[in-house]
Amino acid sequence: MLALVALALAPPVLAQDAPALRDRVEAEFAKAPAGARFGLVVGDGAGREIIAIRPDERFIPASNTKVVTTAAAWWAMPDAITAPDATGGAAVRVAGKDLILTGRGDARLSSAADCVTNCLSQLANAIAAGIRRVRNITGDATLFPDERWSAGMSWNNIPSRYGTANSALTLDDNELVATVTPAKPGAAPKVDHLGYVTIDNRVATVAEGGKTDIAFDRLPFDRTIRLTGTIAADAPPRTLRFAIDDPAHYAAWRLAALLRERGVKVSGTVTSRYRTLDPATDDPAKRTAPSPRPPEPVWVAALTPPPLAEDVRTINKVSQNLHAELLLRRAGLIDGTGSVADGQKRVEAMFAAAGVPRTAFDFSDGSGMSTYNRIAPRGMVTLLDWIARQPWGTAWRETLPIGGVDGTLARRFKGTTLEGRIFAKTGSLNATNALAGYMVAKSGKLLSFAAYANDVPGDASGTPTIDAALVAVAEAN
Repeated sequence: MLALVALALAPPVLAQDAPALRDRVEAEFAKAPAGARFGLVVGDGAGREIIAIRPDERFIPASNTKVVTTAAAWWAMPDAITAPDATGGAAVRVAGKDLILTGRGDARLSSAADCVTNCLSQLANAIAAGIRRVRNITGDATLFPDERWSAGMSWNNIPSRYGTANSALTLDDNELVATVTPAKPGAAPKVDHLGYVTIDNRVATVAEGGKTDIAFDRLPFDRTIRLTGTIAADAPPRTLRFAIDDPAHYAAWRLAALLRERGVKVSGTVTSRYRTLDPATDDPAKRTAPSPRPPEPVWVAALTPPPLAEDVRTINKVSQNLHAELLLRRAGLIDGTGSVADGQKRVEAMFAAAGVPRTAFDFSDGSGMSTYNRIAPRGMVTLLDWIARQPWGTAWRETLPIGGVDGTLARRFKGTTLEGRIFAKTGSLNATNALAGYMVAKSGKLLSFAAYANDVPGDASGTPTIDAALVAVAEAN
């Protein structure tokens, strides 16, 4: 047993980089804007490194973080990932004359008109079948402690769909959609939306062929959104997506609207309920006893969403931030309260199982929006090699974008050796680009890799440099 542990924690075997390959990769890095810092490790899957450049320096991984979050969740709760999500779907109960819409951690509840599964309308139908009058409707998000934004996320992302609030009760990706349709030149365009927020429309319609450039902003917890900019008179309608700061309230508000459409009278108010973060119970380092789980209420109706594996695919293919954050919290419910700290406890346990030194990583969220996150390329490759050896490793790899084919890699690697032969998670944040996963070399061998660019200046991107370096490695192996 001791020999096996020693083997798992042993450092990787370092290959002698082929001078020509290393020179070619370094030449690609040299083409990047001055000041950019690159790290790259490519391994053969058996613990031998083909090339290693700044392998142990730590980099901001951006959405590469989702590799860690989704793998940790799959490792920690494999049965829950592959079976229908019987305990995660939204549910409704009656409390006197009131309705309580309760979130149980699922990220996929929808109120879209064309929704066919995991729909808020299904709950509304079940309620309307037996109840014709209710008083108050409360959105209950107390399953997780109230950590709507993780530490280290830039505040300027809060109004956008990329920084929407995290909540155990989530609806429509916690996004509001508005459509801006141009009017005659000089007039304000028409803005169509559900009415949950107030729109301060300062956009002007300009002449045909003019510039369309619409911006929006609001203060945190303010339900007035200010639109500015211009839209050309001949421009097609533009779709804007705004973040929601009080997801539980929005979900309850939408349920009230659906019930009224079904003839149910709602006479009271719509409110939301959250649970304040308590370090004594929500921080595993300070918790002295297991947190008791309250018994399941008697539900009027409860939804059973599809398996979480489908959501892992969504998270990795399109880099869905909110879903990744909720998955981290779901993993934190295994032996905790669903706090970010509990989720990170699962992440640390996974890295330990994979033999990655604790000094190689630090994470503050599940999506990669936090600028506090760090990972060393060698640590990520070690993790990827460990994932590949797990019984679920192949299924997890299939959730990654494919170069030149789909997801966030659909437009990358086309016409290269790696088109259709690279399976990897992207990452992009201010001054940061990342890519990590697996690729099939020219020889047919499956390689694991992690590539990072940090401190990229101005409006430049490190993505072309990363792609060129990986193609060079694939062609040489």
